Amino acid sequence: MLERRSTWSPVIEPRDRATPRPRNPTPELIAIGCSLGGMNALQTILSHLTRDFCIPIVVAQHRHRKSSDALPEYFRRRTDMKVVDAEDKQWIEPGHVYLAPADYHLFIERNGARGELSLSVDDAVRHSRPSIDVLFESAAEAYGDRLLGIVLTGANDDGARGAARIKALGGIVVAQDPATAEAPAMPRATIDAVQVDRILRLEEIAPFLIEVCQTTLSHS
Repeated sequence: MLERRSTWSPVIEPRDRATPRPRNPTPELIAIGCSLGGMNALQTILSHLTRDFCIPIVVAQHRHRKSSDALPEYFRRRTDMKVVDAEDKQWIEPGHVYLAPADYHLFIERNGARGELSLSVDDAVRHSRPSIDVLFESAAEAYGDRLLGIVLTGANDDGARGAARIKALGGIVVAQDPATAEAPAMPRATIDAVQVDRILRLEEIAPFLIEVCQTTLSHS
């Protein structure tokens, strides 16, 4: 795994200054953010998705450096999708879930028409590495209105700034209903920061994603 420092810096765009571009209904990438306690939320979503799910998923879950390397295997036992820890310069492929490795930021880049993963050991952002804001903002820059961002359970406000950037570039933002979150602070911060497109109960998120995938296939 390559350890390198990036040139990324946070994009902070106040809500009243962000001018959302038209949203595209057919995302090419789904980015999910949650805290370390989001295992149940991720499991609930991924367990309903099959290998033929047409949109790749990238996940930033707060994981400290001593977190178990068995996390991908844990999720592989609960979904038909291929779940892996992201590797530097890895192509993004449908049917895959890419997890930010413990203690690494996960960036999304564009290499021509293809999406590419990039890892960094830059300093923690808002006390987190991996950072949801880092993932969301880089993915928004790479995919624009073809990005769907989802904020799940968590105890701080990581993801709110990134969600604002997704919206500013025309993407779609979904927040877990705080009433169904084990730690409601993170989705609540996102709801307060931006005009989210959907607030969904945990059990509603997977059916929504399946519907989005079907819409994407019908437009292809």
